[in-house]
Amino acid sequence: MLLISACLLGINCKYNGKNNRCPAVIDLGQEISIIPVCPEQLGGLSTPRCPAEITGGDGKDVLEGKAGVFNEKGEEITSHFLKGASETLKIARMLGAEEALLKARSPSCGEGQIYSGSFDGQTKKGDGVTAALLKQKGIYVFTEEDFFPENM
Repeated sequence: MLLISACLLGINCKYNGKNNRCPAVIDLGQEISIIPVCPEQLGGLSTPRCPAEITGGDGKDVLEGKAGVFNEKGEEITSHFLKGASETLKIARMLGAEEALLKARSPSCGEGQIYSGSFDGQTKKGDGVTAALLKQKGIYVFTEEDFFPENM
């Protein structure tokens, strides 16, 4: 069982109502059981929605209450990201997923690099909220860029 960011499978759940379709990720469904998830939708956010980034740290800091998630309008939406991470973890545990292939740089799903928090297209070291929680709970997290760099 492998959790996969739903946007990578061509599901229109990205903040702008579109997707991040990655044919190589879709092809994985031919070989293994996959579980599509969108932590932001699971957290109660609509699609489309205003872009969001983590301010004051990364996903680990959000989990510890030291940072927050804000949308481009300046509205704090941390609770939605925490709920989405928690719901994603519940799905992983219920279905026995030990790995997650998540969307690079996302404030939910990013692993190793996320957007800077300034809405300027720059990145910083760190994990998204869901990625951080899954890693804390022993689930191996990687991105499409780690797994399929030739498709990026």
